[in-house]
Amino acid sequence: MSRPSPEDLLQLALATADEAAALVRRHAAGTIEVAATKSSDIDVVTAADRASEELIRARILAARPDDAFLGEEGDDIEGSSGVRWIVDPIDGTVNFLYGIPEYAVSIAAELDGEVVAGVVADVAKQEVYAGCRGGVPTRDGVPLAVRGPAPLAHRLVATGFSYSSDMRAIQAAAVARLLPEVRDIRRSGSCAIDLCRVASGTLDGYVEEGVNLWDHAAAGLIARLAGARLELATGAGGRTAVVCGPDHGFEELLSAVRTAGLVRE
Repeated sequence: MSRPSPEDLLQLALATADEAAALVRRHAAGTIEVAATKSSDIDVVTAADRASEELIRARILAARPDDAFLGEEGDDIEGSSGVRWIVDPIDGTVNFLYGIPEYAVSIAAELDGEVVAGVVADVAKQEVYAGCRGGVPTRDGVPLAVRGPAPLAHRLVATGFSYSSDMRAIQAAAVARLLPEVRDIRRSGSCAIDLCRVASGTLDGYVEEGVNLWDHAAAGLIARLAGARLELATGAGGRTAVVCGPDHGFEELLSAVRTAGLVRE
């Protein structure tokens, strides 16, 4: 196959995410049940997660059969084209299970190891965030930009917690130390949506330990294109942590989360 442009990959991701989001909405209108658990008995998978990933994989590989595929719920597929798709079929599965309208379909495309296109479809709100290398990030076609400079005490920061009770205790203590230093803390339950909110200026920062590549690949690109900086660090529990915020105030945010103990020095 010919070498695709980031825009080509973005268009395939957009069409696929739209179809997957519609499928997830149909599942949300019915009875939602836990199909399996993963890292703990509260880290759940639903039938909709599996159906969404199967649809995404089928659509992408039908269009580009030589591409690699990394999904949260299925087996990895090796490719030969230099393109790899990184997919979270429902980011925010616990919210989905409980009927809380904070969950998304996330699709990213890597080209030669670099994420060059990403789409995050906020399923319940029917909003679509998108971006590709060299382009302008958007929400429903409207350009995005991070919030302007603000002192740390005036910044709204989102976070999340592990499925491990031991790690939660560590994270909760660290968040308690961060809370007096910022405007407030939010916890939506979806890494992808939180990163897109940094991109749109709705949040001033995001930090979470234990997220995976499929959680942040697409939304991280969108945030960076909108003027944010995203770094991977080692969290308090020893797992990978994501720290993201507007580039103009990132060092102060990073220092604050280190001092609080959410990430290690």
